[in-house]
Amino acid sequence: MNPFTVGLIGIGVLIILLFLRMPVGLVMAAVGFAGFYYLTSLEGALGILRTVPFTTAASYDLSVLPLFLLMGSFAFYSGLSERLYNSAYKLIGGAPGGLAMATVIGCSGFAAVSGSTLATAATMGMIALPEMKKYNYDPALATGVVASGGSLGILIPPSSILIIYGIITEQSIGKLFMAGVFPGLILASLFMLCIAIRVRFNKKLGPPGIKTTFSQKIASLKDSWGVLVLFVVIMGGLYLGLFTPTEAAGVGAFGAFLFTAFTRRLTKKNLIAAVTETMRSTAMIFVIVIGAMIFGYFLAISRVPFQLASFVGDLQVPPTVILICILVVYLLLGCIMDTLAMVILTVPIFYPVIVKLGFDPIWFGVIMVLVSEMGVITPPVGMNVYVIHGVAKEVPLFTIFKGIVPFLCMMVLCIILVVMFPQIALYLPRLMGP
Repeated sequence: MNPFTVGLIGIGVLIILLFLRMPVGLVMAAVGFAGFYYLTSLEGALGILRTVPFTTAASYDLSVLPLFLLMGSFAFYSGLSERLYNSAYKLIGGAPGGLAMATVIGCSGFAAVSGSTLATAATMGMIALPEMKKYNYDPALATGVVASGGSLGILIPPSSILIIYGIITEQSIGKLFMAGVFPGLILASLFMLCIAIRVRFNKKLGPPGIKTTFSQKIASLKDSWGVLVLFVVIMGGLYLGLFTPTEAAGVGAFGAFLFTAFTRRLTKKNLIAAVTETMRSTAMIFVIVIGAMIFGYFLAISRVPFQLASFVGDLQVPPTVILICILVVYLLLGCIMDTLAMVILTVPIFYPVIVKLGFDPIWFGVIMVLVSEMGVITPPVGMNVYVIHGVAKEVPLFTIFKGIVPFLCMMVLCIILVVMFPQIALYLPRLMGP
């Protein structure tokens, strides 16, 4: 068989094994090793096994991941999520649908320091759902807004998915972070607009909460200063070129550590829990990345990505049509695969196509993350939905999936806006210079 055919067979075998729920990283490593061995030699395949795990784990660029994960863990144990929600609650909770809008604000703020979709959904679900239940919010709206708001965790920087995309494609992580700012804010605003429109026509969906005075609203802002400081320091430092993404992650982790200590929640138990959770998450992600690197060597030698890029580039159709087809593939895969696994599997294949078509790689990274966000709340996988179902066991899965439909529409609208107006994502990165 020629290398291209072997490459296609390898991709098919990988997808089948992933459907069987086998460990993503180990499957990618096994298929990559077997394919490389078939196309070269056993000595060459063993050479990859000897070098790739060490070089990947020792990569300076990858050290950004555990540091940002540690920052998110400290932010969680410092009670930052509760402070964010309480601040947003006092600001707009007294309006119809105000608690749901406060949840979106809380999710956006916590996403800015955690970078994790599941952590954002689970944390805000435990805080916001009891409040919305107390005010008789519609269960579909309450659970739908938390599941959808949690998806902001992989777009608003720092984003673990953008970090992985940047490492695989060798794009600037700092510019990817900047590119995610405006789309993330626009998506959060669209979520709030969706809530406002729905409760305007049916106030029973989201009854108003407790009214607060102007002085109380202003006083509540002191509860959210930690998030603002961390976000401004990290993004401001990256934008001004004061430090690299890895250094920014270190600053963020140390800042979150200080905030935890300042709030007197830095107990021995919380410190051990934060470090342990970070180590577990880091180990899981590193195994997947190492497997992806091994599989990437196999794809490279099979020349599947390059032949696919050449074939697509020669098609007599507008590049936008091909882009739409790629996004549809992401949407369908997002319904059945874990987001991280999907990105690691598809980026080495689609990235050369995007470059061949002349699209900006930074812009495509944001588009890809936006579509991936839809995957975390669409059936049958929809990880965020299952997380929220675990928090609110009395709410049927069907009700939660029903509640996310309006927010899915807002995601589609946001994707259309970023596709039609690329400057939404590219304005800040281009200000950073080459």
